[in-house]
Amino acid sequence: MLHAATRASESKSLRDHTNLPFQTGPFTYQLFTTREKSILAVSNATSSLSVDLLWALGSGHMGQTFIYQQDAKFYESHVSFYNAPQVLDITPGQPRTIPATLDAAAGRAIPPNEARLCFGCHTTASTTKNQFDPTAAYPGVTCEACHGPGAQHVAAARAKTDKRGDGSIFNPAQLARVDYVDFCGACHRTWQDVVSGQMVGVGIFNVRFAPYRLENSRCWAEGDARITCVACHDPHKPLSHDVASYDANCLACHASSAAEKKSANHPGAACPVATKNCVTCHMPKVEPPNLHSTFSDHWIRIAHPNSAYPE
Repeated sequence: MLHAATRASESKSLRDHTNLPFQTGPFTYQLFTTREKSILAVSNATSSLSVDLLWALGSGHMGQTFIYQQDAKFYESHVSFYNAPQVLDITPGQPRTIPATLDAAAGRAIPPNEARLCFGCHTTASTTKNQFDPTAAYPGVTCEACHGPGAQHVAAARAKTDKRGDGSIFNPAQLARVDYVDFCGACHRTWQDVVSGQMVGVGIFNVRFAPYRLENSRCWAEGDARITCVACHDPHKPLSHDVASYDANCLACHASSAAEKKSANHPGAACPVATKNCVTCHMPKVEPPNLHSTFSDHWIRIAHPNSAYPE
């Protein structure tokens, strides 16, 4: 999360690819990066424009989308960098039709409230005292993004008076499970966000919204308090891509073998197929079209081969 945003000129993806081309219809793109800045240039047969990119949003593991500013408005670039193919392609959520104008080919204007939310999830302290000012933001998700102002907590720790739960800083671990998942979902999309945003029925594109998918799982519906985002993910550590590393999390709730009976601590039945690499079958990888990345489906279930994607 710490790398959820960088200044565009400091993006490793752009520094490693200092001249990125792209073409859609009559529009030709070149994304240049120098020591000082990154520039997106767009042209057609009759005209051209260029914009200085300010921010690169995303850690770069899957890709990055770029933000620029014109006339005090923020814009989302029409093209993003995708890590797997190492190329530019249309930004997620933007239409793949040919842009109507040169300005539209460069990017779309971000409504003020949406810009505030984007920076609120990808940076820290872009809004303070209810004033939105991303120029003063810290790139990425730092401690205070989740825990709130930490001056009192730090002072207490330095004075060796700090105690867990002393109230000097917000601790999300004290939230009830629904509130906890909604807390993470403030950026990763809650069940309500997806439903109210009409993202149900769009097929596998909503696989990106892990809290929504998780809350459709049977184990969530059965009310086990352990089923939260942090049951499997430590927000203070990099995301693990080793599927075997999640086995212990699954077996904390499920019996580890058919001989081991279900109990209050292990309410889930043992898997009759395997006790290793659980997520490969029960949280299958899904690759939405044109996103050049795979996402683990957090709707925990028995996912039979070639079965339909559940909505």
